[in-house]
Amino acid sequence: MQRRASLQATASPRVWRWARCLIAGVLGVGLAACNNNPQPEGAAAANTLYSAVSGSSPRHLDPTASYWSNEASYTYQIYEPPYGYHYLKRPFELVPKAAQAVAQPRYLDKAGRPLPLDAPAADIAESVYDVPIKTGILFQPHPAFALDEQGHHRYHSMKPGELGERRSPWDFEHMGTRELVADDYVYAIKRHATTRITTPIFGIFAEYVVGLKDYGELVKAEDAKLRAGLSAASLDKPFLDFRRWPLAGVSAPDKHLLRIRIKGKYPQWNYWMAMTFLAPVPWEADAFYAQPGMVFHGLSLDRWPVGTGPYMMAEYVQDRRLVMKRNPHYRGEPYPCEGMPGDKEAGLLDDCGKTMPFIDSLVSTIEKEGVPLRAKFRQGYYDIPRIERFDDGMEFLVEMDDSPEVRRDYLERGFQLPKFADVSVNYLGFNMLDPTIGHADNPEQHARNRQLRQAISIAVDWEEYSRIFPKNAGETAMGPLPAGLFGSRHGQPEGINPVTHRLVDGKPVRRPIADAKRLMVEAGYPDGRELSSGRPLVLNYDVSSQATPESRSQIDWMVKQFAKIDVQLEVRASDNNQFQEKVRQGRHQIYSAGWLADYPDAENFLFLLYGPNAKSTSDGENTSNYANAEYDRLYARLKDIDDGPEKQALIDQMTAIAQSDAPWSFGYFPYSSGAFQSWVHNAKPAVLVRDMARYYRIDARSRVQHQTEWNQPVWWPLWLGLAAMVAVAVLALRSLRRRERLDARGTLLS
Repeated sequence: MQRRASLQATASPRVWRWARCLIAGVLGVGLAACNNNPQPEGAAAANTLYSAVSGSSPRHLDPTASYWSNEASYTYQIYEPPYGYHYLKRPFELVPKAAQAVAQPRYLDKAGRPLPLDAPAADIAESVYDVPIKTGILFQPHPAFALDEQGHHRYHSMKPGELGERRSPWDFEHMGTRELVADDYVYAIKRHATTRITTPIFGIFAEYVVGLKDYGELVKAEDAKLRAGLSAASLDKPFLDFRRWPLAGVSAPDKHLLRIRIKGKYPQWNYWMAMTFLAPVPWEADAFYAQPGMVFHGLSLDRWPVGTGPYMMAEYVQDRRLVMKRNPHYRGEPYPCEGMPGDKEAGLLDDCGKTMPFIDSLVSTIEKEGVPLRAKFRQGYYDIPRIERFDDGMEFLVEMDDSPEVRRDYLERGFQLPKFADVSVNYLGFNMLDPTIGHADNPEQHARNRQLRQAISIAVDWEEYSRIFPKNAGETAMGPLPAGLFGSRHGQPEGINPVTHRLVDGKPVRRPIADAKRLMVEAGYPDGRELSSGRPLVLNYDVSSQATPESRSQIDWMVKQFAKIDVQLEVRASDNNQFQEKVRQGRHQIYSAGWLADYPDAENFLFLLYGPNAKSTSDGENTSNYANAEYDRLYARLKDIDDGPEKQALIDQMTAIAQSDAPWSFGYFPYSSGAFQSWVHNAKPAVLVRDMARYYRIDARSRVQHQTEWNQPVWWPLWLGLAAMVAVAVLALRSLRRRERLDARGTLLS
């Protein structure tokens, strides 16, 4: 009996220790599962805006290179071009930003003599813009400006290895700043001539800015001299100092006066001055980042911009998290006091005259999947799902339409889901450099390729797409121009695309598949097979997409559209950066893309099909690499003309050419809708207003309250699991005790 008691005394604590560990593990896992908040404990109480970014970190934050919407949510908060758009007024109204006023051009003839403002475009040799820059504007703190006691830059002569473990500007011991001057804008425009980085707008700017095209050739030659003897793969390159070479079309006659000379008449130039391509770039930043080891360790303008705007990049963790903080040198600007009818009632004028920005920090978390992103917004962990997107609200609106319970829940939570018409387009594009689907030197083959594109354009049923995918819904596009722009025929009978639609009882009706199959025969692909060889026609669909159920279903839908005309569509998926690289090299064939307006003019959409702006040959934004001599000729005339009958006639001709050539299946003009929590104030989303963060105001106290209410832990599953674990432990203890009472023969001891 003494031995048996001793065994029980030693075995029982061991069992209970095991049971306690098991219970503790269950509790730990259960408590961890109750919290999926992507932000640290207590973060909700901070004056910080929390949002997400889909997929991966932005590729280019350098204002000369940046042209993607997921980059704009950072660049427009950090940089200040001369102009911006009034936050509340519609139609969009240009307002001064770093400039003192929106400048009106002076017109000169070929002899340099002034012309009246109403002079014919043919008489105007130059338009001169004198832009006054505000005094007293300071750049953000940055080591590029740090000076030593003798007034020399501390960090402009670093030797190899001297960088050490520094991986961000904030790792340097000294910071500095200086005043913004007109020469910073001069330097920025010159910088578009560089061959060292992506410059998507150089081709466009070189057409208009006097001398910029020749300047590009000069800089190319000078850069070659600097890099002579260096390996092509070397990341370290000598500083390319654009101050060394004057540019005839851009100068600073005065410290705070920017002068830009434009060839001929170009009414849209003022709109370009509201984009970050015209943001100031201090030469000190270029010199600083050109030093040994900088690029290799991620120190560049692509990650660490240097601006004068309300925010600055404070933290950059690749594909995980980006943080912008208030620029301590920002002067502050008053919130607008005027808006549109209904703005006052909506509370959009409550902050009239108050100094912006209102928020201290902007935190973006990289989310790989859309489902957890939306779930965290519903839980209140994100104030805005994705600050750069204008379609997130559509998903919540569709969910509300599908379920009365969801509608009631979203209304009770106070989600703001404004739906609005905006200036954007989504389309299916064809790479015109591709021999199967694009241009061909042989006129007969060229015509057959056009018929193939027309057949595909009929087969891809965008009306069906909007019905099946209401979250991505929109109005079927008949051409490149959405409503709201001068020259658009959208919604009018004369705007019907005759290639893809017919007018029946005053309404557009998509042509039958029989028409598409007839075009396939004429193109040399009866039943989807090459006439000469009998081989099936296989086309490649290059997509930049995360593998989500939603994206897969959309891709499957596209494959079925091609199957209607017996074409096999092979899907080639890649991430966004890989896709961009493939497009630059012209290795894509068929692709999906979208365009958000840069400025409210038809030119900003029509230039997407302008030959000299081809992506793969000129690094422009013509991703289809489309070129048509007549279209290009008409486009060159379009830039000189103010809104009116002559401009409308040109737009109609260009649209007809694009409809016939079908470099795009024109897709749809998507509905836009933002998504905001109730504690986010001053939310009025618009594609063209990209510096929106400085207008937002957060009620952090309300956020804390709602997060607590919406995320009460549900304990019963945990307690049920705990009870089950206890039951298992008790049974195990009884079993062990029984085994301890057995002798060597298996007989139960008394």
